[in-house]
Amino acid sequence: MNIYSKYIVFFLSTVLLLSSFSCAEISDTRVIKLAHGLDVTHPVHKAMVFMGERLEEKSGGKLSLDIYPSQQLGSERECLELLQIGSLGMTKVSTGVLENFAPQLKVFGLPFLFRDADHRFAVLEGPIGEELLNASIPQRLKGLTFYDAGSRSFYTKEPVEHPEDLKGLKLRVMESQTAMNMVKSLGGSPTPIAWGELYTALQQGVVDGAENNLPSFYLSHHYEVCKYFIVDEHTALPDELLISTVIWNKLSQQEQKWVKEAAMESLEYEKKIWHEAEMEALSEIQKAGVKIIRPEKEPFRALVQPMYTEFEQNPEMKKLIEAIQAVKSE
Repeated sequence: MNIYSKYIVFFLSTVLLLSSFSCAEISDTRVIKLAHGLDVTHPVHKAMVFMGERLEEKSGGKLSLDIYPSQQLGSERECLELLQIGSLGMTKVSTGVLENFAPQLKVFGLPFLFRDADHRFAVLEGPIGEELLNASIPQRLKGLTFYDAGSRSFYTKEPVEHPEDLKGLKLRVMESQTAMNMVKSLGGSPTPIAWGELYTALQQGVVDGAENNLPSFYLSHHYEVCKYFIVDEHTALPDELLISTVIWNKLSQQEQKWVKEAAMESLEYEKKIWHEAEMEALSEIQKAGVKIIRPEKEPFRALVQPMYTEFEQNPEMKKLIEAIQAVKSE
């Protein structure tokens, strides 16, 4: 899509969303538009559908969600920009992309930050998580909840048993400086590519592999091109559900309470179906001939330690890392 086409799509989307929002206010139901880049079969999309159902129930039909999946209204970054001007009500993005709007969220990109899943949930659902949800408010982006996105691992066309095997490989990453630095630390060549363009890039050899969680690897059909999934679990970047403060501030306190409660209930639902999706993805990709490689993690961990040294030069970031590491999981 060239630059002129993007402007046209942006303009038409804005007009549609603004007109829809104003019409919704005339009726008894206020419709909040939610757009994201995931397929409708993805567990996070299903969680947002669940949130919409709970929101209608809680509000007695006064509030509802109108969901636009599969990048219908743009990439993750474009959706965030629509939120900032109030043309879109809500979106779901990876915190790897959101770090460009709220630098504190770069902490999630640090490899091997969490000890395990229990530690991750204890951080995300505790005081630290709530503080980080509010980190983007100055950018007119209010976090409502974090969604579990599992652990991210590499997948490639050639086997990777050791970090040395990544040297020279062109690996797709998100538009995240932290992710790019991580791949560089491991000897790879980071290549930012939009998620929707990645399948073709893998097919055509633009990149040799990528990194993501199991359900995304499976649902994107990237396993048709990359036959090796390397379970190094280098990062555990959560997804974040956000609402535009332009829209949030127009809601009454009671309406805000309904939205927040519905979001938190959708998180509990999402955690359950995410685990099921991981198990299904693992089974299906193996049936399709993908080889699962479980390398020793310590050599990977050793190579990324300089990233911690660099982060900790910032006193605030050092304090945040220490606070996360000090959280005890049940």
